[in-house]
Amino acid sequence: MPKISDIEDTPNPNAVKFILWEPLTWGIAHSYENAEQAQGDPLARALFDVEHVSNVFYVDKWLTVTQDGEVDWPELVRLLAVPIRAAPAAQAQTAVAVAAANHAYADLSPPDRQRFDAINTLLDEQIRPYLRSDGGDLHVISLDGDLLSVHYQGACGTCPSSISGTLRGIENLVKSIEPDIEVVAV
Repeated sequence: MPKISDIEDTPNPNAVKFILWEPLTWGIAHSYENAEQAQGDPLARALFDVEHVSNVFYVDKWLTVTQDGEVDWPELVRLLAVPIRAAPAAQAQTAVAVAAANHAYADLSPPDRQRFDAINTLLDEQIRPYLRSDGGDLHVISLDGDLLSVHYQGACGTCPSSISGTLRGIENLVKSIEPDIEVVAV
């Protein structure tokens, strides 16, 4: 059962980040934008059972919860701590989980897979550490020609700066290796 090490504010006033002593996963992100999406995940389902929760995102040793803005954080944090503490810690990551995470990109051509990998490496090095420090992340949905579709997760999913400044910053960075690319948030 993970113990909460710290609770941090994020740039999104409707999201907080829980830092844990033990990991919930080993590198596989779990992101849910509503309770229906979370039906197969006992932790996320329990968090959505807490009134006012609107988004759950977790990976490794941290978890971000976004609320609807209708309740004060100190009250909500006390309620969220119960299912977080009851969640099982991660077991060793399996090859099945890794294969499932990579399945979405299996249909890319070899040249597009190489482009995708270069973009993902750049995002891993230059963007994701900052988003994760703020309780969020970025998932690449697709690469279709020169259109890169990304999806913000966690605190970044509803943060006003994600869709404006952060998205343009990501596009400018990716243009350093793919000059004709357009980045859209979906």
